[in-house]
Amino acid sequence: MPSITRPLLAALGAVAFLTVSAPSLAQDAYPNRPVKVIVALPAGGSVDMVARLVSQQLAADLGQPFVVDNKAGASGQIGTPLVARAAPDGYTLMVSPASFLTTNKSIFKTLPYNPEADFAPVTKLVNQAMVLVVRDKARFASVADVLAAAKANPGKLTYASSGDGSPQHLAGLMFESRTGTRLLHIPYKGGAPAITDLIGGVVDMVFAPLPEALPHIRGGKLHAVGVLSEKRAVSAPEIPTLREGGVEGVVLSAWIGLLAPAKTPRPILERLDKSVKALLMRGDARARLLEVGMEPAPDDAKPLGQVIAEEIRVHAELVKAAGLVPQ
Repeated sequence: MPSITRPLLAALGAVAFLTVSAPSLAQDAYPNRPVKVIVALPAGGSVDMVARLVSQQLAADLGQPFVVDNKAGASGQIGTPLVARAAPDGYTLMVSPASFLTTNKSIFKTLPYNPEADFAPVTKLVNQAMVLVVRDKARFASVADVLAAAKANPGKLTYASSGDGSPQHLAGLMFESRTGTRLLHIPYKGGAPAITDLIGGVVDMVFAPLPEALPHIRGGKLHAVGVLSEKRAVSAPEIPTLREGGVEGVVLSAWIGLLAPAKTPRPILERLDKSVKALLMRGDARARLLEVGMEPAPDDAKPLGQVIAEEIRVHAELVKAAGLVPQ
């Protein structure tokens, strides 16, 4: 009997060792097959551009393809749930704009995902400063001119956005709240048509992500009144902040982040984080991002999860103060 028991115990011990070690070994080998990177927006925008840049770096660094998969529509509610429901093994990731994880919770009655519980944030990738732009420089040379016109004509000064709950919309709500003014919001189905109608004189102004507005500013078609940040944008230091013009508290960044499904093993998240930070600190990648108006942000003081939680609360207050009814 002892002669049978010892081999049996040894075999059981080996099985136990393999069972305990298997997840660790799988994580150590990560990735050993292609990784899908979902972007819940169409190809060609700033989020898609960042996703492809990051995916190229991860593929080169980790030795497996990182394939961007655009699943656009319904304000992120088509692509984002795919990541929330994916296996937490590191083979489905998401590059997302802030609004899908923060503002959506306030403007929709229900969401097919929980922004705080369903994801494991890896890191913020870039910040996109918001900038107040106008076409009529003669009328709105400074933020003081905008304020004067808004106060003289309550509810008549128009600003366009890429839709309800978008960063452009939130920026307008924040501007109204902090300055005691009332503007007229004109929602569009994207940032590009909003900018096009501003250039055409259909609307008075847009609070735009800097990458969307910068080519038109540099081309002389739009005038930048000020950026909605604590300090001037590195990529456009010639543009003053709204604070310099006397408007306090209007600070908003349209950031982009990298996330995985909740419960993704910590070693995998750390491996991704390390690789992405190496990319964003590299001179050529940094220069490319700055050139188009984005600022690498992997070393922000607050973890991405904390940023999401705080912005959900702040955006909910803005939406409630504006009297918006969730859709």
